[in-house]
Amino acid sequence: MKVLITGGGTGGHINPALAIAQKVRNEASANKILYVGTKNGLESELIPKSGFDFKYVTARYLRRKFSFENVKTVFASVKGVMEAFKIINEFKPDIVVGTGGYVCGPVVLAACLRKIPTMILEQNVFPGITNKMLSRVVDVVGINFTETEKYFPAEARKKLVLIGNPVRKDILTTDRRSSRSKLNLRTDVVLIYSFGGSGGQLSLNEAITDVIKKYNGQRNVKIIHVTGKKLYDDFMDNIEKEGIVLKNNIEVVDYMYDAATVLTASDIVIGSAGAITIAEITAVGIPSILIPKTYTAENHQEYNARALEREGAARVILEKDLSGSLLIKTIEEILENKNVLKTMSLNSKKLGNIDVENKIYGIMSNLVNLSSGSNK
Repeated sequence: MKVLITGGGTGGHINPALAIAQKVRNEASANKILYVGTKNGLESELIPKSGFDFKYVTARYLRRKFSFENVKTVFASVKGVMEAFKIINEFKPDIVVGTGGYVCGPVVLAACLRKIPTMILEQNVFPGITNKMLSRVVDVVGINFTETEKYFPAEARKKLVLIGNPVRKDILTTDRRSSRSKLNLRTDVVLIYSFGGSGGQLSLNEAITDVIKKYNGQRNVKIIHVTGKKLYDDFMDNIEKEGIVLKNNIEVVDYMYDAATVLTASDIVIGSAGAITIAEITAVGIPSILIPKTYTAENHQEYNARALEREGAARVILEKDLSGSLLIKTIEEILENKNVLKTMSLNSKKLGNIDVENKIYGIMSNLVNLSSGSNK
């Protein structure tokens, strides 16, 4: 099977694409994979490093409101479609899979015009504008939340399949007991793991300072906080200005390279509400305090966070309401009642999907087989 995968811009689109690419590669040595992204997007760096062939097309972000920038986007999209036609003609894929981001637009559209089987994935509760448009012409739309259905055009809903988001294999194969042993955590120690996505979250950094001040030196609580690389120096300067001398139970880093170990060892996760973050914490079954970033497209992180809150798996604090005192109060409400912690953990686990790549690969194979049969 020859698979063309497209998607990019953020890790939320690239990581699922990589998980699918790895599944395709591992499934059969004869399978071939080509990744198509943008020239300067994050994917142009990450995909070749992961050992996959990479090509790029022209693509621009489409704004919901009319603007001169959208006129430029239309011309860029036409160019992108023509470039995608050329790549498709050369690679001759059996199927094209899009994982989100505006680069999917020209590539998936070109595949549809060439009558090649197509599938797109929507990671968030509220779908992006590109996926909403493509849903009208693709064969299958994979979704992560049941409530996502109502946000797609009526004529596209029959194509929706509840799949979930692919999760990194190291998270699924890492054991909680061994993770806590690796971190030298006693059984009575509660691990609070906080991070604001790969780039950090300023509002969380500000609020977590008060949390660190409260729990600093306490033997039964361990806090690991990830500031984000660009925000680390300012965060540590502020810690010093506050007169906080960090004790052994507080660990502050700019980036978490061993996220699987820390995540699986955690009792509570505090962080933003990106779709992949949510997929990972629910796969493990961890209670969370979610602080959706307000500047994300269509405010999709709040939709994600509310979905977990409604299922009793998370507490949600909006950035406009966030403060150190409110964050401490929310942590205490969870920690001081073991039944609350256990119930949230069970509810989180119920929402987790751990067999996503197999589901996706099965759908892809069926689409290719159906296409091959109809062309005979």
